[in-house]
Amino acid sequence: MKKFFLSIVAMVLASVPCVAHGETVRILSANDMHSAIEKMPQLAAIVDSLRAIDPFLLVLSAGDNRAGNPYNDLYEPVSYPMVSMMNLIGFDASALGNHEYDSKVEGLARVIALSNFPYLAANISCPPETGVRVAPYQVFDVKGIKVGVLGITQVGTLGIPDTSPDNVKGLSFQQPEEVIPQYRWLTEQCDVNVLLTHVGLDVDVELARQFPYYDLIVGSHTHTQLEGGEVHHGVLITQNGYQLPRVTLTTMEVEGGKVVSKMAENIYLDKSRGRSEAADALLQHFKSSPELERVVGEMQSDIKGYDPLGVMMCDAWQEECDCDIAIENYGGVRYDFFPAGPITVKDILNLDPFLNSPVVMTLSGRELHDMLIACYSADRNRFPITSGCTAVVTYRDSTKSSIKKLELFAPSGKKLNMKKKYRVVTNNYVASIADSPREDQGERGDVTTSDLIIHWLEKKGVVDYQGRSSFTEKW
Repeated sequence: MKKFFLSIVAMVLASVPCVAHGETVRILSANDMHSAIEKMPQLAAIVDSLRAIDPFLLVLSAGDNRAGNPYNDLYEPVSYPMVSMMNLIGFDASALGNHEYDSKVEGLARVIALSNFPYLAANISCPPETGVRVAPYQVFDVKGIKVGVLGITQVGTLGIPDTSPDNVKGLSFQQPEEVIPQYRWLTEQCDVNVLLTHVGLDVDVELARQFPYYDLIVGSHTHTQLEGGEVHHGVLITQNGYQLPRVTLTTMEVEGGKVVSKMAENIYLDKSRGRSEAADALLQHFKSSPELERVVGEMQSDIKGYDPLGVMMCDAWQEECDCDIAIENYGGVRYDFFPAGPITVKDILNLDPFLNSPVVMTLSGRELHDMLIACYSADRNRFPITSGCTAVVTYRDSTKSSIKKLELFAPSGKKLNMKKKYRVVTNNYVASIADSPREDQGERGDVTTSDLIIHWLEKKGVVDYQGRSSFTEKW
């Protein structure tokens, strides 16, 4: 098996053009791994094989290492399984994704302390009392070549990463474009310059335009699957999809202190036949949790799409909290297919993995209308899912970049009364990012939204959400 995988890696490396009298810098990058501990043995085998050929290989993560798998996210200490896997593999550095803050500042400090690699973010300020130790950059020596890696963490519309404000208390953030120029001196001292970002592809392209003196941007956050990489303004940008479908091997040839050629190629984890025995043993240790396999309900038929699964989540919150309406941001629904058959605790914690709490508020129809639009804007122009009401969303054009008109309807089919008060439940994340004016900021519950779904399913038994949706889109 190892010989097979080494031959595959050798073929990948052999396809890279060489420059006479230069040196080669190779970077293997992952992003948005989201607790994909089941794939870490394949990743470990890939890294082992690459390092057998190039011992100077750098391995980088662009953030969101956690949030997406209960075996990792409910472990104590939180995220220790992923940290252990990354330590075993030998990651050289990681950016801070917005989900790194999910266990609040004290949880982040603990994760960093357990990690054998630095976390890089130049646009975050961490006072000593927070216990969070983050470096702005790291310089690596690769066969005498200086490789400078500057980290950038995501900053959203509220001036913080896309997380609850409670999760980042004591930390402060600056926009990337305000901070990057302060490190121009670093790029002048290094032969290879890398931005390790968790900001999304559109922002990465803009950063490439503003700062074309970087050789490479290792990106993440939008889960954009690039075919190898894309060159924008002379800067090579890489990014892969959600939960490790692929990683990227970037090869740069350096001559006379400058990068003279660069290319990026994907390596598919799903097609990998190699596995690390050490990582497999670690995986089995972390997956010994009978409670997560407990059956709590049954899905009557196959469910396809984020919409129907989101409606199911909202129905559960609405009924469990005795509310008129429930709201979930579209990005909060974490998978789009569920087969007919048993539903386990693990399934629900994969569907709703963020350990959010319900927030119940009283809103007028107008406040609800404005909150839904604010949620759409904050959730990368994706309209939220609801129960207790449906929506007809008319966009200004087919790009869905702005809403021209929003109509809300009660279950009876009548338009929602904009002056009437409604009891509305959402989660604390939506309550924080949807920053529209409202008189009632809501009361936060002391359970998790996933707990609500589990309890609701235990009462319902069998459910069927095939074809369900809560909104219609037009332009």
